[in-house]
Amino acid sequence: MQRRGLLKGAAVLAALGPACAFSSEVGSQDFSAPVTPRDRLEQGPFDIDQDEGWLTALFTTPSEKPLRNPGLGLVGYAWEEGGPSLAARSGRETLEQHVDNISGLPFVDVLYIRCDWRNVQSRPGRLDLDPVWRLTLDAAKRRGLRVAFRVQLSSPVFQPEQLALPEFLRSRIPLVKIGRIPEHGSSEYLEPRYDHPEFQKAFTELNDLLGAEFEGNPRVEWVDMMQYGFWGEGHTSNFPNPFPDYATSERTFVQMTALQLETWKKTPLAVNTQPDISKVGNRKTLALAMSAGAWLRSDSIIVEEPIQIDQIANRPPWLAAILEDGYFRQYDVSKLTKDPNGVNVLENYMLHTLDLRSNYWSLWTEAANLAHYNEMYPHGFERLRSNLGYRLRPSWVWQRKRHGTFELIVAVSNRGVAGVPGVLWLQLASPDGQLKLRGTLDPGHPYGGGIRLASFVLPKEFVGNLHLSAQLELRHDVLKPLAWACEQPLNADGSIAIEVRKTDDPGWRKGV
Repeated sequence: MQRRGLLKGAAVLAALGPACAFSSEVGSQDFSAPVTPRDRLEQGPFDIDQDEGWLTALFTTPSEKPLRNPGLGLVGYAWEEGGPSLAARSGRETLEQHVDNISGLPFVDVLYIRCDWRNVQSRPGRLDLDPVWRLTLDAAKRRGLRVAFRVQLSSPVFQPEQLALPEFLRSRIPLVKIGRIPEHGSSEYLEPRYDHPEFQKAFTELNDLLGAEFEGNPRVEWVDMMQYGFWGEGHTSNFPNPFPDYATSERTFVQMTALQLETWKKTPLAVNTQPDISKVGNRKTLALAMSAGAWLRSDSIIVEEPIQIDQIANRPPWLAAILEDGYFRQYDVSKLTKDPNGVNVLENYMLHTLDLRSNYWSLWTEAANLAHYNEMYPHGFERLRSNLGYRLRPSWVWQRKRHGTFELIVAVSNRGVAGVPGVLWLQLASPDGQLKLRGTLDPGHPYGGGIRLASFVLPKEFVGNLHLSAQLELRHDVLKPLAWACEQPLNADGSIAIEVRKTDDPGWRKGV
């Protein structure tokens, strides 16, 4: 085998509006941001001839310390397609111990579950979540972490003994043999006919049940889209697909994508960038998902095709990217290889995620190996945690005299590799809460390595302290606070203090 590489009708597609005006080639798509900015702040340019005098009210030092902000981090696996850790599978630790160990690693920010459909539903009309779900959600709450997940509609891992489909569906949905399973004699991999009415009915119910349980849950960081084939990655390796023709497969998965996009409005979806090697319509589903604001992910980093690297690296700046590696996933120091120059190959792999301006790097399940690896080779995780995603701070804040009052101009710098995954809200508030000014930057700003300016006009005669804070709007009306990445002390609520000074302060410079 090669590497890992219905619908509520046309009304769902129509409801997505202009987002569905996609082309067959993702590269020719003009993507709009998924969140429409409200209360847009003036963002310049701020010319000197507008001035009547100014001073620098605040300037801050960038911090290298890790931050657990939304939209970025290292991802520990509570469950992967083969189950929990090797120790838990062999009985050397319990499932509870495994989840506690992986969630207790100080460098883990997100807990991830990747499981089969049969692990979340065993009968019609309700979810029957495997115990790992409760353990993971409880651990995340206890330790201030976030959660993400993927439910696989198909997987080769346990075949021929077990399919990803729940038992109650197997007599209702046609299964198609697509090729022999290595080392299993004449047994063949089975794929469901995704276009069959019974599959679509059950899939719609599954999507609705998952949405009812997790949509908008503040603990859930993202949800991987349920896609075609092995591991839900959009392919069946070098085996054929189970459809009678391309038109049927493309129509089926465009509709299934549209259904998920319509359901998950408050929680980000992530779409795999797998090229269409299985001829099931991946180009159109990817374009549709990106148009609606879905994040991008890939399950390999070095052996991917050029098109995937290009798509992720040059994605719209307001979309996050999630990377993992399908090869070096055990972090076993005893088996670690180095290239001829003595470079740690695993570290070489993981640091490529910074080249792609990524937001997340996945760590897999082995807590003991991860802890030992970090003790022996801390450089890789340290560099990731100080560069992944976005790292924002108010580099400068200027106070200016304008039109008989004061104006504050905030320069927000981004020392991270990625743009802001959504829309950034800035707020100025007095400590007593009597004054509160807020507004948004343009989507994705400040971009990775960039700076974005924004203006607040203060009430006349205001002087004194103000607190500057920030929130990230990942989806419409879903705002999450974030911490500034600066060395200067922050207030208990994560804001930073700014002093608005009187005009007789010696720091004032004359205007034009």
